Amino acid sequence: MTETGSGAVFRETTAEPRTQAVPLAHVSLELGHLSMEDFEAGPERLREHFARVRPWADTARTVAAAGGRGPRVSTCFLVDEYCTPSATPAALLPVLLAEAERAGLVIDYLARESGCAVADGVPVAEGVGARLVESPPPGSDGSRPPVGQTGWLSNGRRTPGTRTVAAMADAADWQPPAETTARRHSVFLDAELWDAPGGRRVWSCSFLAAVWQLARLGLLRHFGEPVLQPVPWTAGEDFPDDWDALPPVIRLNPSAAPFSAYRTCSVLPSRFLPVEHAVRVVLDQVDVEPHALAQVSERALGEGLAVPEEIPDRISYVFHEGP
Repeated sequence: MTETGSGAVFRETTAEPRTQAVPLAHVSLELGHLSMEDFEAGPERLREHFARVRPWADTARTVAAAGGRGPRVSTCFLVDEYCTPSATPAALLPVLLAEAERAGLVIDYLARESGCAVADGVPVAEGVGARLVESPPPGSDGSRPPVGQTGWLSNGRRTPGTRTVAAMADAADWQPPAETTARRHSVFLDAELWDAPGGRRVWSCSFLAAVWQLARLGLLRHFGEPVLQPVPWTAGEDFPDDWDALPPVIRLNPSAAPFSAYRTCSVLPSRFLPVEHAVRVVLDQVDVEPHALAQVSERALGEGLAVPEEIPDRISYVFHEGP
């Protein structure tokens, strides 16, 4: 039963959308998340990237196998063409895959970052944004507008705003920001999730990366249906000249383990560390679809796996030196 302005409305339970499950690997291993600037630097930049990634990818697989069972590990790569889609898929992707193969790496799934904003007509980022539940820090008075209005999300209490000169006589002492779950000292972060130049909302890299993590964890749904699900890509098939003509996620390896997994591991250049800090702040305040969470928990229990309750704890990283 739901309440409306005209009274109670009754609906049969069967009218609720059914939450469809997705297959799960043990680990989703991300081999890179590069921007157009990286690709424009030429094959040498990609060659250097994959040479740095290879030993860490091997280590991640070894760790995944430590449980004594054959691990299901899938690999993925995210191309950031959301803000600057200069090079075409036809020009860029063959070089990318060739350099990965040269380093002894196989990319099972390839995704474009714009698909984390809108995928097959589904406003994925907007849907995740609608599920943000800000954690009010102790002492907050509700004067700060919500994230849906400001586009900013923090992990604690912000410094109070400055007052006008006329009110300075009664101004309270300056107060520092404070992380809500700080351990002795705070690491406060206030992350911009979107801006709207010209009235059009543009999602930040941090927020789209959070959407990307939710997809890899198998926790994204739209009216019960999974989104950002991979589309098979035939080996040797030409890539299109337009990014919009490429599905948001493609499966390049027909024998790959499932795209989504119980846990994720991302091997990234160290410059992504602040972005991924913001990702964790976002994921800590997303009200994930409960049926999708329950499905993952039940599947893990059936496999005898321990999956952390908190979403950020299902994510791990290796940050390497590099451009």
